[in-house]
Amino acid sequence: MRIYQEKDYNAMSRRAAAVIAAQVVSKPDCVLGLATGSSPVGTYKQLIQWHEQGDLSFAEVCSVNLDEYYGLAPDHDQSYRYFMQTNLFDHVDIVPENTNVPSGLAKDPAEECARYEQVVRELGYADLQLLGMGRNGHIGFNEPCDCFPLATHLVDLTESTIEANARFFASANDVPRQALTMGIGTIMKARKILVVVSGEDKAEAVWKAFRGPIVPEVPASILQLHPDVTLVGDVSALSRLTEDHE
Repeated sequence: MRIYQEKDYNAMSRRAAAVIAAQVVSKPDCVLGLATGSSPVGTYKQLIQWHEQGDLSFAEVCSVNLDEYYGLAPDHDQSYRYFMQTNLFDHVDIVPENTNVPSGLAKDPAEECARYEQVVRELGYADLQLLGMGRNGHIGFNEPCDCFPLATHLVDLTESTIEANARFFASANDVPRQALTMGIGTIMKARKILVVVSGEDKAEAVWKAFRGPIVPEVPASILQLHPDVTLVGDVSALSRLTEDHE
C-alpha cells in the first residue's frame, strides 16, 4: 500500500489526478472506476485541465461508476449521472456510450443490479477504481453491516450517510433512502484502487480502515487485503496514521 500525505485538498487532488492520468497514458483503453461526492471534485478538475492543455485524452477510456441514488432521474441535479456529466464527462473527450452509471429509475432494482454487474464483468472490471470514504467507513454505498456484500445491490442508506449528504439537497427529507451500488466483491476485483480522503472528520474512519481489524462494520477495512492500493489524503485526514509513526 502506498500512502501520500499532501498539505491540503488541492495538493491531494493533483496527486490523485496524477495517478489516474498515469493509468490512462499507460493504457489508453483502460476501464476507470469512478466515484462521486466532494472528495474527487478537485481531482476531476485537474484531469479536465490536463485534457484542455492537450496532455490527456479519454477517447478510448470506458468508465464504470460506483453507485447511483435509487429513485433519481439521470437529469436530476443530485443524481450521480448528472454529477459525472457536469464534473467530468462534459469537459473531456470520453465517448458518451462508454460511460456507465446504474439507472436510478429502474422499475426492478434487482434486475438493474444484475444488469450493471454484468456490464462491469464484461468490461473486465476496473483497471483503476477511484474511491472516497464515508465517515462511517463506507465505500461506494456499502454501509456498515454484518457482511461484505459481493455484487452490485440495492442498499438502505444509514442515517449518518443521509445526514452527510443532506447538504446537497434542500433538506435531509429530500435525500433518497436507497441506492444502487457496486458490491465489495466487485470493487475488490479492480486491479488498482485509489482512495482519496480529506478533512479532519475522516481521520477516525481512515485509521479504522487501514489500521483496525478487517470487519464489515468498517467496509473500507477490506481494502487491507487488496494487493495494489494507493491512499492519498491531506494532513488532517491522515493525521491519525501519522501519529502511529511518531
